[in-house]
Amino acid sequence: MDKTPLLVRVISQTPPGGRCTLYAGYAEVLERHLEARAELVFTATRDAHGEGFPSLWLNGAAVQPEDGVILMPADVLAGLLASGLQEEAMPGLIEALEAPLERMLEEEG
Repeated sequence: MDKTPLLVRVISQTPPGGRCTLYAGYAEVLERHLEARAELVFTATRDAHGEGFPSLWLNGAAVQPEDGVILMPADVLAGLLASGLQEEAMPGLIEALEAPLERMLEEEG
C-alpha cells in the first residue's frame, strides 16, 4: 500500500445499534493498527452494506459480509486485501478485530 492513508467510513444510525457500534469498533481498530483515517457518518437511510446504515467502507468501497448479514473480522481483512493492503502489513490485526465482536456478543448475550 502506498503512503496514502486508508480511509474508513462507517455509516451509522442515530443512536447506533448493534452492527453500527460493531463497525465503529472495527474502524477504531483500523485507526490504531494501520493509522487509518476513520469517519463516522450518521444517516436515517437503511441500506446495509451499501449507501445507508449499517455499513463499513474502505477507500470508497463498501465491505460485504460473506454471510450477507454481519461483517466479521475475516470480511474486514478481505476488504483490506482487496483495497491493496498486503497481509504482511497487518500483523495481529485479525485478533484485534475480534475484540469489538466479542464486546457486541457479550452485550447482546
